[in-house]
Amino acid sequence: MQNQKTCILQIIIYFKKQYITGYLSKKKVKMIQQKKYFNQLEDFLNSHFQYLTCLHIDFNSNLIGFEGLKSLCPAIEKCINLSNLTLGLENNLIGEQGVQILGPVLANCIHLSTLILQLGGNQIGPEGTTVLGSLLAKCTNLQTFEIDLFSNEIGDDGAKGLGQTLSSFKNISNLTIKLEQNRIGMDGASGLCQELENCSNLSNLTIVILMNQIRAQGIASIGSAIQKCPKLSNLTLNVCYCRIGNGGASALGSSLSKCTNLTKLNLYIDDNQISAQGAQDIGSGLANCKNLKNLELSFLANQLESQGATFLCNNLTNCTNLSNLTLNLTGNQIGALGAKVLGSLISSINFQNLSLILINNQIGDEGTQALGSSLSKCTNLQNLTLSLGFNQIKDQGALQLCDELRRCINLQFLLVKLQMNELNTDSKILSSKFLKLNQLTTKNIVL
Repeated sequence: MQNQKTCILQIIIYFKKQYITGYLSKKKVKMIQQKKYFNQLEDFLNSHFQYLTCLHIDFNSNLIGFEGLKSLCPAIEKCINLSNLTLGLENNLIGEQGVQILGPVLANCIHLSTLILQLGGNQIGPEGTTVLGSLLAKCTNLQTFEIDLFSNEIGDDGAKGLGQTLSSFKNISNLTIKLEQNRIGMDGASGLCQELENCSNLSNLTIVILMNQIRAQGIASIGSAIQKCPKLSNLTLNVCYCRIGNGGASALGSSLSKCTNLTKLNLYIDDNQISAQGAQDIGSGLANCKNLKNLELSFLANQLESQGATFLCNNLTNCTNLSNLTLNLTGNQIGALGAKVLGSLISSINFQNLSLILINNQIGDEGTQALGSSLSKCTNLQNLTLSLGFNQIKDQGALQLCDELRRCINLQFLLVKLQMNELNTDSKILSSKFLKLNQLTTKNIVL
């Protein structure tokens, strides 16, 4: 009997140990899987980094230089279980030499599925970018990849070298490439995107190539590559200050018309010498994107005028599934007529969130009243931002706008900016009229 009790007791003790061991093991795994954040090199080197699977190193503008990078890289190489890595090394002057020791380390992280590299302002140059790209091509399991190389003077050759890397990313679904201000021309833009069609699983794509002289041919190459991504649903494209002109706008519009699975689009084409014809061609392309729900368009400092605004807005009325729209037409001189056409677009679609940035467009009281009248019909509108500075708006236009907004019965957030207009009414009195829109939970009036 005593032996039997002893045996039972031993069994109970055994299972308790197993339970405790399992519990502690799960707790350890959970701890290791949490993303660890470091912004000092010494703190990282003194940690138990080798057990991490998720790691965020933020050394942006820390000036660790090449010597600091030589200490960092061997430590990262020991993180053999890494699946998620964010590496911030912006403005550290690591140069081409630094990339040559960083690249092999990243190539050996064979379990990486998410990699975010912030390497802007490091004087990497074209050869360094090409070397980095060839080594990153070994990270074949990546599903999310983001690289920011702003102001590295990578030129056409660097852009081409980076583009060749994309052919290895068969599993990629989220891709972000930021190459602001890198002396990239039309050849570099073409080389950057030539392998994009091999990323057949791509659903989210961001390309930021502003302040590069890619011109019409460059944006045509980018557009041609984008239209060959059949699963693409979310696109952000920033080609501000790239001199694409109407020819580039036409090519881009044609490509966008083939991206029929897009549900979200952020398109920034500021200061690109685009006039009414270019606006019409982009609008025509967007009219074919029937599944769009979220759209942000920025045409700041182009030459659309009232005709371009008319073409654009008439085409956007075909995007009947839109619920969120941000439209920036600052400095396009659309006038009162353009504002009226924009009003027709507003009243024809059931928006929930609307942001209109129309600074310096000479819309006056007539245009403001037309906008207000259209907004009054948006009964489902919840969030509204109106930026109407420098538009020769007088008291009558501002007061009527306020009266019309009272009819937006579901409006919860309102931001109205009317600075630098021709208002004579005391700003406190005018503000109080807007602020008396009782249905609002958040309101801000700037006069």
